[in-house]
Amino acid sequence: MPDSQPRRPDDDAPDSAAAAPIGATPALVLSGARLADGRAVDVRLSGGRIEAVGTAGSLASGSPRIDLRGYLLLPAPAEPHAHSDTALTADGTGPDGPGPASQRAEDIQRRATEAALLQLGHGATALRAHVRIGDVRGLAPFAAVLQSRRTLRGLADLTPVAVPRLLTGVAGADSLAMLRDAVTMGAAVVGGCPDLDPDPIGYTEAVLEVAAEHGCPVDLHTDSDDPARLARIAALAAGLGPGVTLGPCAGLARLPPSVAARAADQLAAARITVVCLPQGGCTGVERRTAAPVRLLLSAGVRVVAGSGALRDTANPVGRGDPLEAAYLLASQVGLRAEQAYAMVSTTARAALGLPDVRVEAGFPAELLAVRGEQLSTALSLAYSRIVVHRGRVVARTSAVREYCDSDSDATAGLDLPRQGRSDPGTGPGS
Repeated sequence: MPDSQPRRPDDDAPDSAAAAPIGATPALVLSGARLADGRAVDVRLSGGRIEAVGTAGSLASGSPRIDLRGYLLLPAPAEPHAHSDTALTADGTGPDGPGPASQRAEDIQRRATEAALLQLGHGATALRAHVRIGDVRGLAPFAAVLQSRRTLRGLADLTPVAVPRLLTGVAGADSLAMLRDAVTMGAAVVGGCPDLDPDPIGYTEAVLEVAAEHGCPVDLHTDSDDPARLARIAALAAGLGPGVTLGPCAGLARLPPSVAARAADQLAAARITVVCLPQGGCTGVERRTAAPVRLLLSAGVRVVAGSGALRDTANPVGRGDPLEAAYLLASQVGLRAEQAYAMVSTTARAALGLPDVRVEAGFPAELLAVRGEQLSTALSLAYSRIVVHRGRVVARTSAVREYCDSDSDATAGLDLPRQGRSDPGTGPGS
């Protein structure tokens, strides 16, 4: 993983938090950050939480400081729909590729870890990943992702969801046993893809039964293009206390408007969360649409946004960037920037059962600093980012844009902003 090795972030940098072992959270002050409401503040972090928030320059202390002037400080995103076991497998396929990606446990673990680090660099400090179990590979991919979760401890929180292919009939008996074994191994969420089973309702009933036995939430991967089936799933899910999530639900967009509206009402009544995937989903191109976000929101459905495929065969150019998902919700769906960002951050965290995050004293120190003065700018040009997890900086991305010098009279008097080197003979940078 040449570009994504876990390491302590910029330990020698003058504005970096002091190096600390995983699990330790020394005090740290984020100074001069801009909040979404326009205030410039200092934020002191300690013990993995926000200890104090004051006006810029007010929190003097001997703790390490990070200068966040020019940055917008936000609750960190969470990724509600990843596919860790298949991530980063597209590069070797195609007519000139070496063939399918290795399915050895150590290779799945490596790819899952690298994928999580890529998404952490974008800002996601918590991820829920659907992992296939059953068939010839059994529980090996799931065990590999569990090992990846342990590798990422202190950097990001990775929660794998066990996803069997079949659960009904004779063919599904072994997978049902594996689903229960996966919960014993550490699956905090049970899921699956009922669309692939000959008996989708029976499949859903089996998942819900296992979830009820262990008190687990449910996360089903479904296209939701069958209104009768969706109504039945909603009726079954209504009584499950820990909650039920469906995604990507792109099939709702292909239903007649009146049918889709009725389905949305049923989902709202059952308190089901829908995960949309505005960056491209995780199925073939021929079915790549997004869930009807505005329709669902108007019905009262809690809607969050995820990334889906990350550079696998379903989406070879998947980025796994929550800010891009929010950007697409704002630019293509027409949501306000604040509403779009909430769907990848605070609302997504709530859907995953994570504690609420606000830039206020007492809340968890799960934060993202993005270069920009307001949220719309950050979503448009979110290049430089600083990610805080459990009170310490765990990832940094710095972008520098340079332009070559111009002697043109047309630009000489414009006082345009510049960022770059001033030494003579320097060409344009990247």
